[in-house]
Amino acid sequence: MIAIRHMFTNASAGMAAVVAAVIVSSCAPIYSPPQQVESKNPSVTYKYQTDQDLIEANQKAATFCTSYQSTPRAASFSTDPDGSKVVVFDCLPMASAAPLPPASPNLTYTYRTDQELLDASRNAQLICMNRGSRQVISNIVTNVDGSKSVTFQCGPA
Repeated sequence: MIAIRHMFTNASAGMAAVVAAVIVSSCAPIYSPPQQVESKNPSVTYKYQTDQDLIEANQKAATFCTSYQSTPRAASFSTDPDGSKVVVFDCLPMASAAPLPPASPNLTYTYRTDQELLDASRNAQLICMNRGSRQVISNIVTNVDGSKSVTFQCGPA
């Protein structure tokens, strides 16, 4: 008799656990399909050492982004432990590109930062493209005040 009573007690405990599980699961949120919470543009990363390398990386990023019908924008700059500099370009739709600095008629620009150099390079690229040619760098010099000047030329397409 004790064995039968023990069996019913175990069965009642098992049923109570099942009932509790059903009640808890009925309170769980209803499943909804995954929702997008973030989207990133295509990006491309380059290592560089010199200002000339950075300009070349910008030109390569422009070629890369063209396949996405977009234009490159420098998203970040950093330095690797080996001392090489790293730039990450995001490919942005043409309409959301950053505004250009004022055009310099002789394509000479003064800059202090890598970002300012990229802005000048992009400006020169657009001017040369509008003239039916391609941008060619001709000279980078360091000024007395620590800034640098870059002069671009438009070359044959």
